[in-house]
Amino acid sequence: MGIIIKSEREIATMRQAGKIVAEVLEILVNTVRPGMKTKELDIIAVREIERLGAVSSFKGYRGFPGSLCVSMNDEVVHGIPGERIMKDGDIVSIDFGVIYNGFQGDAAVTVGVGEASQRARDLMKATEGALKAGIAAARHGARLGDISAAIQEHAESKGFSVVREYTGHGIGRDMHEDPLIPNFGMPGTGTLLKRGMTFALEPMVTTGDWHTRVKDDGWTVCTADGSLSAHFEHTIAIRDDGAEILTAL
Repeated sequence: MGIIIKSEREIATMRQAGKIVAEVLEILVNTVRPGMKTKELDIIAVREIERLGAVSSFKGYRGFPGSLCVSMNDEVVHGIPGERIMKDGDIVSIDFGVIYNGFQGDAAVTVGVGEASQRARDLMKATEGALKAGIAAARHGARLGDISAAIQEHAESKGFSVVREYTGHGIGRDMHEDPLIPNFGMPGTGTLLKRGMTFALEPMVTTGDWHTRVKDDGWTVCTADGSLSAHFEHTIAIRDDGAEILTAL
């Protein structure tokens, strides 16, 4: 299909979608507490999506049953919201996306439930930092590998591993567009970045090995060695002097 360059009008619509994602994620993060079932986050997301006039990107996508992904502790991505109860000390990744006027917004954040361990807090900080490093490397005239290398370098410099089997991606009218954006790579390599390209950058970082496995539900990806995992994501647009974060409040 090739990488699609978005017009300013299209980016403006993606910005609207991104603001909805950011607003709902903020509500969800502030709701997380010990004793809460993960499906309660889905119920809130559905309510807010309807209130804000959007459509869930996730519900029904390739058969996914939820309106958001909730992944806990050793789960990397694609956790299905349900009866599981969040406990004090857990870490929880919330991955959420909407379609608004035909365009997508997609973002994720990982938070501690109650009092997370120091190791978990360090992991979350490093993963968010890796996302920021990737965004800082994204600009007109750079290479895709510059983003990947920046993410990897930051995470590994903090003593963590980046998941290699799942990646960021292009985004626009479709949730997954070209190109795939690995969270590891070599600077100066890959596709030349141009103004108007829109990407979802999403480092997934672990305290152990980077290998993963899929649980019996066919969706939930977890670390193969049972180590903790964190996940942060933003939708961005490439600009001349850097990247605009479209999923920020």
